[in-house]
Amino acid sequence: MSSTPAASSGLAHTALRVSNWAERWFPDAYVFAALGVVIVALAALAIGAGPTATAVAFGDGFWSLIPFTMQMVFIVVGGYVVASSPPVARLIDALAAIPKNARNAIAFVAIVSMLASLINWGFSLVFGGLLVRALARRTNLAMDYRAAGAAAYLGLGASWAMGLSSSAAQLQANPASIPKTLLPITGVIPFTETIFLWQSMLLTLILIAVSALIAWWSAPGAAEAQGAEHFTNVQSDRSTEVDSTGRVPGEWLERSPLLTILVALLALGWVVHEFASKVWYLAISNLNTYNFLFVMAGLLLHWRPRSFLDAVKRAVPSTTGVLIQFPLYGGIAAILTVAKGSDGHTVAEKLSSVFVALASHDTYALVIGTYSAILGFFVPSGGGKWLIEAPYVMQAANDLHYHLGWAVQIYNAAEAMPNLINPFFMLPLLGVLGLKARDLIGFTVIQLVVHVPLVLFLLWALGTTLGYHPPVVPAAP
Repeated sequence: MSSTPAASSGLAHTALRVSNWAERWFPDAYVFAALGVVIVALAALAIGAGPTATAVAFGDGFWSLIPFTMQMVFIVVGGYVVASSPPVARLIDALAAIPKNARNAIAFVAIVSMLASLINWGFSLVFGGLLVRALARRTNLAMDYRAAGAAAYLGLGASWAMGLSSSAAQLQANPASIPKTLLPITGVIPFTETIFLWQSMLLTLILIAVSALIAWWSAPGAAEAQGAEHFTNVQSDRSTEVDSTGRVPGEWLERSPLLTILVALLALGWVVHEFASKVWYLAISNLNTYNFLFVMAGLLLHWRPRSFLDAVKRAVPSTTGVLIQFPLYGGIAAILTVAKGSDGHTVAEKLSSVFVALASHDTYALVIGTYSAILGFFVPSGGGKWLIEAPYVMQAANDLHYHLGWAVQIYNAAEAMPNLINPFFMLPLLGVLGLKARDLIGFTVIQLVVHVPLVLFLLWALGTTLGYHPPVVPAAP
């Protein structure tokens, strides 16, 4: 067996020290969200917003993320049902057999998660989590379960916003989605000017390579690794075949594929219509469409309703954190953007004015990237936050003659970074793994320390290779 490189050992020890600190001091994700509410409310009061206005903003915003909350719940349920079905479970087991040692297994999880997130970030969370559980069942790996879980989260912390599931890029490429007040500022920006730029693809490739390397370097050795048995039962997601013979007449339909076939045929009709009437990447970018496809795929892959329902039952406990914490984040977003201070401006507007005023053409990427990352820590919502930022961020880009498509990518790359230490998007993965946010933080902090200077430098350097093009606004029908 080869010895562990000194740099690798040092990084692993650093990750473990941070992880041990986080295990002792880092609060549960719910406490984190509640503290966020208090901090943002105090900020609103500090700029002169009245107590009543602040409280009303919090209460009004509390339920504002309910549609998104349910979409997230169905991401977990649909992804879990598909990934735990007999065919996909066999695929995951086959992938889990590839790595030869624990360190390679953790890097492998990181790469799979980041590549999957370029297609859809929700699937990367669940698929990556179940891949970790499959690897954890290999007794010959001595893999650290926390480090592997952090690697499964890298799709959300590194690459998701650079792919097809980028909310900002999808919105800007679809004229019907762009708010009328924003359209004159940004125009329509096709994928060829955002995620399909060679600069964007190079940035994504570098991020994937560096993130996987950090995951490999920071993986604890066998002597320090904590396996899944310290945290959860890795056998609980094993799929079981359902006996097709009903024990009583009333169970016959539960154990027969008849209803599955009929429902799937109806779903197929809708899917054909949806994809025939839209460009495929616009159709799949709709989170409701994505969830529908996964639920129907899960139903088909389980074949019999009883097996499908059993998988749903196993998935539901993974959604508890999402259900109780997302409303708090809705309240935070509302306080930031609705509660106005004594001068008529909100906390979000105050933050934006500071950062945008500091920007020039040469420093635009650095300033806006920093600002977007900081605000993203408090408002972790890709599409929603873009609608908040886009008017003044893109107007600044026009004023400074900066490439509008790259301005979107600056937002995208910076948007992902705070996810590395913000439990908001960790919740579905934590539910699958049976871990807490503090279990992953020690490893994701190491990623964040490297990502911040690397991403900001690449955004600046690659941005210098692009010129300015005025907004392209389609003619009114």
